[in-house]
Amino acid sequence: MVGTMAMQLPFIRPSRMTRTAPHLVGEPWADDEVLLDAPDARLSPALVAAARGDHGPAAALLLATRAAAEWERRDRYVTRLAAFARSRPEWLDAWLATAPQDPDALLVGAQLAVDRAWQSPARAELLREVSPLITAAARGDQRDPVPWRLALDHARGAQAGHTYFEELWAAAVRRAPHHYGCHVAALRYLATYWHGSHHECFDFADRAAQDAPAGALVQALPLRAAFGYLTDDCGPEIPRERLDAAADRAIALSPRLPAADPWPARMRNLLIFVLVCLERWPDAIEQLRLNGPYATSFPWDRVSDDPLGHFLRVREDIRVGAAGNPSGPPPNERGGRVRPGDH
Repeated sequence: MVGTMAMQLPFIRPSRMTRTAPHLVGEPWADDEVLLDAPDARLSPALVAAARGDHGPAAALLLATRAAAEWERRDRYVTRLAAFARSRPEWLDAWLATAPQDPDALLVGAQLAVDRAWQSPARAELLREVSPLITAAARGDQRDPVPWRLALDHARGAQAGHTYFEELWAAAVRRAPHHYGCHVAALRYLATYWHGSHHECFDFADRAAQDAPAGALVQALPLRAAFGYLTDDCGPEIPRERLDAAADRAIALSPRLPAADPWPARMRNLLIFVLVCLERWPDAIEQLRLNGPYATSFPWDRVSDDPLGHFLRVREDIRVGAAGNPSGPPPNERGGRVRPGDH
């Protein structure tokens, strides 16, 4: 069992520390060089064009991912493009007006509709109203699992029953048995359906990872289950060994992905979060090196309203912890503590 103190994130001082430790070998990034939610080299031109009202590069990007069956990247790009359209929708409106049956435009439009409905107090009702948009997107390309990931998210928000969810899940895995986004959607549904029953979530995540290729993102699904446990405040205790095993599986995946690249940064930020929970400082140092200058809002926005600043403060504490001088486990910036070993 991990003691309470060892399991609490060092979500540390409310102001940014002055850097006193030397740069890590292979990690020369100063605080002002760290980027939050940076797009990769393929997505960046599409976002720049969309800001000018031009949907062409976004359409070309999503068409390319669909043609090459790059489902993981397609899922990430759809999510990012829909997030951009929440504040700048003109380019998407023009795209849908120009090509109302384009499966890529329909998918971004459906993602945007779900995102908007999700923020409403009338979430369940509004989500039911956008079901036809998801259906239209799913009909666009029968191979594409991303509309089914969206359908799984939609079902969770609409409080769909378990039988209906299982039907969606079966359709999703027929298209892409190891698609990470669909697995995360299923894991989050299970966490809601079996609230507090983290053992079931770990069992699901472990089975999925064991069945997946070594380089598949689904190898990080147990890490996502560990994160859910670490940030929950109920349910039976999960043994420390199972948390370490989830982190170890993600550590094995990390070198298979590009280093210092925006694409795997979200997984590595999550891994750093969990490793800090476990006070595994040398492993966290190595993930900082592989991660490079890329911070992601998730998971830091779960514990702070300033995810970039929070990441930088945690990064400094990792250096201190790796040097043998851990600063202790102060509370996170929203007043609570992450205490997976002592609920």
